[in-house]
Amino acid sequence: MTTGETATTGLRERKKQRTRQALSDAAIALFLEHGFDRVSVADVAAAADVSKPTLFRYFPAKEDLALHRIADHQGEAARVVRDRPDGRSPLAALRAHFHARLDAHDPVTGLSDHPGVRAFHDMLYTTPSLLARLVRYASRDEELLAEALGGPAPVARLAAAQIVTVHQRLAQENWRKLVSGRPVTDVLPEAHADADLAYDLLGTGLDGHFEG
Repeated sequence: MTTGETATTGLRERKKQRTRQALSDAAIALFLEHGFDRVSVADVAAAADVSKPTLFRYFPAKEDLALHRIADHQGEAARVVRDRPDGRSPLAALRAHFHARLDAHDPVTGLSDHPGVRAFHDMLYTTPSLLARLVRYASRDEELLAEALGGPAPVARLAAAQIVTVHQRLAQENWRKLVSGRPVTDVLPEAHADADLAYDLLGTGLDGHFEG
């Protein structure tokens, strides 16, 4: 491939990414204003000024329009494991990363009180079809993490499933506490303690299988 062809391909890919982002942003705005189940794919297409076939070329299901934000974190756990410093175990790297994300109030941890993030989480965790679709994203995360962990295939797959599930449950628990009216500063110490407990439990069964 020539330099010109590479540049053209890169430009085309960036344009596709911008289109995907614009479609998702338009959809989420409608979902948050009217409710996910009250907005049709046709409504989203009209708001974005595209045809339904065009929209489906970018997003195979309505749920994917909402979950595009979460797709930004696809494979994050796998990257943490692959990029960990020499001598640090996968679990130690993942634990440290999750604590850092908590301190940053990263939306992926459920511990964000930004109004837009809160509204998105409220929609996500109270919409059955979105939670069901989220399983597909979690499955892909498990596959990527299992590859990064290496080792015996059954052990790596089981470990990845446990780790991804723990992250999801911790995020949901943090969201529930914020929904109850508690401020982030009040919930943060508990979130750290919950994360340590979860990783202590994971370590009891997994640390011997994955060394630094």
